[in-house]
Amino acid sequence: MSELQGTPDIAVEEEPALPGKMVFTLAAGAGLSVASIYYCQPMLSIIGPGLNATLTETGMVPTLTQIGYALGILLLIPLGDRFDRRLIIMIKSLLLTIALLICGFAPNIHSLLLTSLMIGATATLAQDIVPASAALAPAAVRGKTVGTVMTGLLVGILLSRVVSGVVAEYFGWRAMYQLAAISVALIGIALWRVLPKFTPGTGMSYPALLLSMRHLWLQYKTLRRAALAQGLLSVAFSAFWSTLAIMLNNTYHLGSGVAGAFGLAGAAGALAAPLAGKLADKQGPAAVTQIGSALVMLSFAAMFLLPLLSPHAQLALIVLSAIGFDLGVQASLVSHQTLVYGLEPAARGRLNALLFTVVFIGMAAGSALGSKALELGGWPGVITLACLAGAASLLVRFMSRKI
Repeated sequence: MSELQGTPDIAVEEEPALPGKMVFTLAAGAGLSVASIYYCQPMLSIIGPGLNATLTETGMVPTLTQIGYALGILLLIPLGDRFDRRLIIMIKSLLLTIALLICGFAPNIHSLLLTSLMIGATATLAQDIVPASAALAPAAVRGKTVGTVMTGLLVGILLSRVVSGVVAEYFGWRAMYQLAAISVALIGIALWRVLPKFTPGTGMSYPALLLSMRHLWLQYKTLRRAALAQGLLSVAFSAFWSTLAIMLNNTYHLGSGVAGAFGLAGAAGALAAPLAGKLADKQGPAAVTQIGSALVMLSFAAMFLLPLLSPHAQLALIVLSAIGFDLGVQASLVSHQTLVYGLEPAARGRLNALLFTVVFIGMAAGSALGSKALELGGWPGVITLACLAGAASLLVRFMSRKI
């Protein structure tokens, strides 16, 4: 059966949509928790001297945070299928708050590195919130609900660097961690108040739960296609954002503050994601993944016109392209999650973990390949890489029509 027909194993339920307060709280929780792993990036130049750390030691802060996040996705997210997800969300909120506070009062670089790993692992709270929203939402509006929550998550990613850069500059890097701890504590309490208890989808032991992920990966072609297509889009996304600051500095002599402000452009694209989710509910999520992949490819391709424009027009085009491809990435992600969550509702946590493991691999590959492309081919090299990744994702989505 073609994926273009959506998720036929989920019957449309005559249930009211989730209360707006609950959806907003879920979106805010996803955004504030995932932002915790990105706050450190603009603050590294301040953290190092403040703790008398070397550049190598300081550079390990974001590295360990990302490693913690990857381990958390693989090892902790599957627990949402085994235990009450509401309780897991509360425990992770508490642990993330503690880790952020410890970072805010870290006496040396070694304690900061250790707690950065903990921040990454517990910030996977965001990946517990998304399947929770899918489980609570009626099938007829599941795409729209997941899209709204994912908007909160992506806005948290894109705006975290802007916020932490400003706070660190005026109040110090410790203040940012302390404010982040307060925000996570408050949203954790709010989530506990609005969420109902969740019935576990399985009684498997933890080792069996992890082993079952291999079975899920082999069983569902839809999962493998979704992960591959979204992973390719992540390559393009990460290649752009990991090289943008260097390009802006080398070409336009603009500082890191301006590069961080470009996150606002990406956030503007992300805000339209609920529309993509609503379209997925009506037209089928697989069709929206094709539209999203095409939008990513075309948005990057538009930047090949940069040499024909004046410097101000070039910057305007980069902003518009960032809005376009961020919308495409977000629309595809929401639709891929809608496809994947419909495969086996009792395994949504494990399905989400598998999907985002591949997305994470794509992000890491995009950062490495983007830097190499910039070194070898300049900004046109980065754009070429991103276009090829978008085209490959679109090809994966079109191939699914044959099944």
